[in-house]
Amino acid sequence: MAIEVFNRYENKYLLDDAACIRFYERLLDYMELDDYNKAHPFYSICNLYFDTHDDALIRKSIAKPKYKEKLRLRAYGVPKPGAKGYLELKKKVYGLVNKRRTALRLDEAYEFVRTGELPPLQEYMNRQVLREIHYFRQRYALQPKVYLAYERRALFSKESRDLRITFDTNIRSRRYDLRLECGDYGEPLLERGRWLMEVKAEKTIPLWLSRLLSEHRLFRTSFSKYGNEYKNYVKAGKPAKEAMLYA
Repeated sequence: MAIEVFNRYENKYLLDDAACIRFYERLLDYMELDDYNKAHPFYSICNLYFDTHDDALIRKSIAKPKYKEKLRLRAYGVPKPGAKGYLELKKKVYGLVNKRRTALRLDEAYEFVRTGELPPLQEYMNRQVLREIHYFRQRYALQPKVYLAYERRALFSKESRDLRITFDTNIRSRRYDLRLECGDYGEPLLERGRWLMEVKAEKTIPLWLSRLLSEHRLFRTSFSKYGNEYKNYVKAGKPAKEAMLYA
């Protein structure tokens, strides 16, 4: 069964191709590829983010509050109509990330978010997570806002599964065709040859990793995929244009 509750700290780093290759090769002394990446160089992750009409959730998030939350629907690869995905409620409190998710069919997830009505309980659903998302949905009128996809390579520590490092590339987004089954196309969020590395740990990172990060002169950065997409969206003047349409 897929893990449905996560509590961890997440630190992010932006790397170019050369830095990514050098650091990745050193990590292999301490870490191993996850099961899927042992057979495939990457796997695709597709996300649909939900927000209010006036983007209240992402605007609050980029203001860097002590507490923030977001809701997204995730699938691995491009799902077929009627396939299952994961509806995820992600919260961050004083740097600690809490992610809770439940499996749902895509049509169940779309309708749940649209209406706020709980779907009939099925064996593949997590009842408690559904209730938490239901409460969240009662507080916000949500709609699909942004599609985000990327290719990922993931590593786990050989000593403990509590430490995970991921490398994401070809990050792309769109604000149209807002269903996961429509395909994984979109406009690039980062220039070619750039990687987003995330260090995910339930506790403090091990000493060997701190040394490697220092040796390779890698420094933490604040980078939210949805947050940066929204900033680009604002710079392009899109919200103002949409406001005129609804006036």
